[in-house]
Amino acid sequence: MNIGIDVFGCDHGRSGTGSYVLSLVKNLPRNNGCTYELFGPEIDRYTFDPGDGSVSYSGIQIPDSITAERLWHLFYLNRFAAKRKYDAVLFPAGSRVRHYTRKIPAVAVIHEVVSQEMASQEMAFDTGKVSVSAGWLKSFTSSLKKPAKIIAVSQFIRKDLTAMNIKAEKIEVIYDGIDHSMFYPRPALSSDTVNIQPFAIKKPYIIYASRLSKPEKKHIELIRAFSLFKKKTGLPHRLVLAGSEDPYAESVHREAASSEFACDIFITGYFPHKDFPELYSGSEACIFPSVGEGVGLPLIEAMASGLPVACAKAGSLPEIAGDCAMYFNPDDTEECASAIEAVLTDTKLRERLIKSGFEWVKRFSWEKTAEKTIELLQSLK
Repeated sequence: MNIGIDVFGCDHGRSGTGSYVLSLVKNLPRNNGCTYELFGPEIDRYTFDPGDGSVSYSGIQIPDSITAERLWHLFYLNRFAAKRKYDAVLFPAGSRVRHYTRKIPAVAVIHEVVSQEMASQEMAFDTGKVSVSAGWLKSFTSSLKKPAKIIAVSQFIRKDLTAMNIKAEKIEVIYDGIDHSMFYPRPALSSDTVNIQPFAIKKPYIIYASRLSKPEKKHIELIRAFSLFKKKTGLPHRLVLAGSEDPYAESVHREAASSEFACDIFITGYFPHKDFPELYSGSEACIFPSVGEGVGLPLIEAMASGLPVACAKAGSLPEIAGDCAMYFNPDDTEECASAIEAVLTDTKLRERLIKSGFEWVKRFSWEKTAEKTIELLQSLK
């Protein structure tokens, strides 16, 4: 079986979807009668290469823009897929691509809570920003009815899709995995600084790893809660916000700059996924206040690294973290500040969260994710 994997819309490996593709490709099952070919921008020829020659790449020369990608999918995708003789096509950026192969079975992967994305966001097009209309939302929903199957990366996303009148029987839940060879408890370093080029991050610190992209991520609320925590406890901890930045990030920077503890707030911008294990290993805790998550992968990466986790009781996070996290309301500044204090100072709580979290994450692996994904594609032949 010849399987095509569309890497358009994956932000050249610099987003959550890009990390998904990198991990999936690395763990694709071999010797199962399948051949795999990635296709996407020519500039990404080596971005997702697993390095063992098991996956080929077909590069396409088009401008690096959302509009160009969508036009290519609309007018050229079907002929391209037929020419490459794909038996099925996987679309990891399923909610961004929106145009799928017609005669060749397609599987779209949905990582986002689509209804929230469409209801609250402005979609940035090359010509500027336009508000999402009810008609556009209807059109988008219709596009999700076209793939043979949809992979939802959590039950929370599956419920969201069915509420948008996507048939439940065409949606399969396949959780993202984690790379246990990367994320595991590491010995505490004696140095008071974590050096990850080009960063030098002074310890102790807590971490929130998420893109600075929208209000639902609750970066501003976390900064306010962190400031209250600092004022109340006087502890030396810093707050590290690690993630790529969208235009919304400007408001996060302003909030951080206006805090009386601005010198203890460190915003990294884009942070390479390969360096997160070291960043986690130097941290005291993971604080995750987002209320719009469909995946919550940083939670289980932090747990696998031996960190206690406190997060919002919202979105997919209770599903992903189970009983192994401390939950709080990110809109309640005092409650969030108290959660930060608890996971840092309550020894028994820290030990319980670390132990239970480490056992919990053993159920997540990229090998399982890749195997189930390919099995689904094979079932369509």
